[in-house]
Amino acid sequence: MSEDAYTVAGRNMPDISIAVGLIFTIWGIGAYIISDMASITAMIPMFVGGPIFTMGLLSKARPDKRKTFMHISAMFGLLCALGGLRLPMILMADDSSNLLIGSHAILLILGGLYTYFCVQSFIWARKQREAAEA
Repeated sequence: MSEDAYTVAGRNMPDISIAVGLIFTIWGIGAYIISDMASITAMIPMFVGGPIFTMGLLSKARPDKRKTFMHISAMFGLLCALGGLRLPMILMADDSSNLLIGSHAILLILGGLYTYFCVQSFIWARKQREAAEA
């Protein structure tokens, strides 16, 4: 990890992407198994976590393309957060399961935090680039 990179708790964004992607992926697979494999929609966190994880790995493997990979990853983080916005509606429904509530909560909270960190990283990178040009 280079010191010229934006970090959160000492971790750079590709590392954070890998961790966030793994959390979403594990949750999605777990939710699918817990739901007795009744609904493929239980795996939605995995479907967005997989690309976040992959973009994190690619960012580490191809630093020259890091900007592109991290923008793609941020898009998937935003999709997570937007998907989680259904949480209040789900909480008001009478027939909501704990699994459904948990899945939307993790999408909203972790997806929102991840997107926030991505935006902060992009702002940091722009400021560094502008300072280097000055």
